[in-house]
Amino acid sequence: MQLTPGHLTYCTNIHAGETWPAHFTALKINFPEIKKQVSPHKPMGIGLRLSNAASIELQKPMNLAAFKQWLAENDAYVFTMNGFPYGEFHHAVVKDQVHAPDWTTALRVEYTLRLFHILAELLPNGMDGGVSTSPLGYKYWYKTDWDLQQAKAIATANILVVTQELIRIKQKTGVTLHLDIEPEPDGMLESGEEYIKWYEDELLPMGRDNLSKKFNIQADEAERLIKEHITLCYDVCHFAIGYEQHQQVIDELAAKGLKVGKIQISAALKADLPEDIDQRDPVKSAFARFNESTYLHQVVAKTTAGNLVRYPDLPEALADMENIAVEQWRAHFHVPIFTEEYGLVQSTQADIVTVLDIYKKKPFTHHLEVETYTWGVLPDEKKLPLNDSIVRELNWVTDQL
Repeated sequence: MQLTPGHLTYCTNIHAGETWPAHFTALKINFPEIKKQVSPHKPMGIGLRLSNAASIELQKPMNLAAFKQWLAENDAYVFTMNGFPYGEFHHAVVKDQVHAPDWTTALRVEYTLRLFHILAELLPNGMDGGVSTSPLGYKYWYKTDWDLQQAKAIATANILVVTQELIRIKQKTGVTLHLDIEPEPDGMLESGEEYIKWYEDELLPMGRDNLSKKFNIQADEAERLIKEHITLCYDVCHFAIGYEQHQQVIDELAAKGLKVGKIQISAALKADLPEDIDQRDPVKSAFARFNESTYLHQVVAKTTAGNLVRYPDLPEALADMENIAVEQWRAHFHVPIFTEEYGLVQSTQADIVTVLDIYKKKPFTHHLEVETYTWGVLPDEKKLPLNDSIVRELNWVTDQL
């Protein structure tokens, strides 16, 4: 829905389905009911998630025309897309394969370009559009620092292939599109600091040379174009897991002229660990009930000395629960954002409030998207039907703003 500084929606990755007919059916069933409750008299945007298979089907003129007609009939529009999960996101073990294929591959480039061409067709006049994507890849697939650096260089070159196409689209249509890179725990880029360092030390140097030759422009114009089309997806859950200082990160991005394409409004789990090891069993049991086999649930622990200890998934963290040096855990879950309390475990809802307070004072993007997809963690007394749950999330954000 249109808010004063931008557009708010939810990510449709919550609706199961990997083919376009399945995606479209889920939208037809769920979206009108949600819109009726949160934006009955004004147009409402959709945060569209398409698998690779669905994107191939939707790009067909007949399917695209039918979808555009449905959007018009339902007073809806698409302004942002989730291009992170390429393949199945439901009813399959995803884990680290959510990054596959990564940005070292032609498959990732082709998929992302397809999403942008679809978005360019769907985007309303006068609006910018974004596609969020993985943080280049999963760092633990690369066994040595040299392998990782080589992969990052290839990924950066492929990001610039997409940049070139976004520039061409802008030249041809006047539509501004941006690729929103989403740092995540254990990604090649997992923090604001790593994103900024990569952008300044690798993307801009390679891109200035690449675009200057490709478009016969000066280096400063090439840099301006990169900053227009390659932006950050600020996933609050991911930044909270890393104990990042939101104001500091947002200020540094602004000072360097690096844009935020989208805020993904999401919450992680957290808990303070008792100093007495014997008293940690209830907290361990509370976290253990969240252990499931579909997604990675990286844990970042803070030590009494202020250092961070990283675990690639929840089982590894549970095995180290008696580490006396650790005083707090934060775990990757994307739990519902409307509540902070999950019994002995809490959420990082306060981080969302902080980011939205910063946003209210000085809006730094036009795109806001709620990305909650772990609904089963709620106690029974807080559970609602899915559509009512999505409405509750959107209303909570609107109240904060």
